[in-house]
Amino acid sequence: MVLFLLVLVVAVVLGVVGAVVDGMLLLLAIAVLLLIADVVYFAVRSAVNR
Repeated sequence: MVLFLLVLVVAVVLGVVGAVVDGMLLLLAIAVLLLIADVVYFAVRSAVNR
C-alpha cells in the first residue's frame, strides 16, 4: 500500500509540473502513464489477495 501511495504522489507531482511549466508536456504524459500503471498494479494485487 505504501508503494501505491508513493507512486500516486509522484504521478500527481509530475502531472502538476507538466501542466504548469511551459514545454513540459512530456512530464504530463509520463504522469498519466505512471498513474495508469499504478492503478493496474493495485487492481492486480487486490485480485491476487482475494
